[in-house]
Amino acid sequence: MDKMTHHVNLTSAEIANLWTQYINDSLSICVLTHAIEKAKDEDIKAVLEFALSLAKSHIVKITEFFTQEQFPIPKGFSLEEDVNLNAPPLFTDAFMIDYMHAMTLLGLSGYAGAVSTSSREDQLDYFIQCNIETMELHKRILNVMLNKGLYSKPARIDTPTQVDFVDQQHYLAGWYGKKRPLNAMEISGMNINMKKDIVKIVLELGFGQVCQTKDIQKYFYRGKSICKDHFDTFSKLLTKEDLSSPNSWVSEVTNTTVSPYSDKLMLFHIVTLVSAAIGYYGAGLSVSQRRDIALEYTKFMADVGLYAEDGAQLLIKYGWLEKPPLAADRKNLGKA
Repeated sequence: MDKMTHHVNLTSAEIANLWTQYINDSLSICVLTHAIEKAKDEDIKAVLEFALSLAKSHIVKITEFFTQEQFPIPKGFSLEEDVNLNAPPLFTDAFMIDYMHAMTLLGLSGYAGAVSTSSREDQLDYFIQCNIETMELHKRILNVMLNKGLYSKPARIDTPTQVDFVDQQHYLAGWYGKKRPLNAMEISGMNINMKKDIVKIVLELGFGQVCQTKDIQKYFYRGKSICKDHFDTFSKLLTKEDLSSPNSWVSEVTNTTVSPYSDKLMLFHIVTLVSAAIGYYGAGLSVSQRRDIALEYTKFMADVGLYAEDGAQLLIKYGWLEKPPLAADRKNLGKA
């Protein structure tokens, strides 16, 4: 007897994975196309070109998936509406490779989540392949950054001489009295969050410099201040322990006032990054066993949560927030 086959519909998780990736990759294509057009460093340009080829291939594949499902293709962002290729570079090549490093880390987290929430075979195969490609991109980015002295490694700590166990409640202290040294997980968590904070600071500084809409410009500068406060708090915690902090890239914004990107693209990009920051702060909180550090993470999550909500309100105000796929409204259907 022939094996029976039937069409398996995409689950809500699989739709979310594809829809989100389409929007994000359409934005990446815009940013990367302008960056490649203006790049002077050939090594950095080659990495940007590889990243662009991946983003374009993703758009093609997701379009195929959605077409097969008779699912409307998202609008996202486009070179025609959201990029001015004649505009001068807003950021230096050095910052762009660091920016790509941060974006690739976000991509790796997103693709791992997509694999873990997918069940249809073609979706699993696709996002596993995305992971493999993005790991290769990450490797190329790191090689370029290391070769050019642009990568700031996490702070070094001495190798332990023996295995040890916590034997005092004081290990969790942090508000009063003597604090224990930071552990490796806490240092790592602060380092990765500081790297993401500095990317947001530079983007908000640059975007605010060229933004044409006053309330959005004000929003960018407010975000810059929030992220700088967070970065400085982490830096002080590390400095007290004689540990190094990641490099700052604020001097890598050029003096142009001509925007390469639409206000819509810039605002959406910041809101998306800030929303992702909540998750990364949550991850940092989960591995922090000193109460003072845990308290800072909790405050930071509240800060960025409110800031992200205000950004979403601006997107709605200007009609720029594309609605994600929704479940059926059963109450209204019942009234029809």
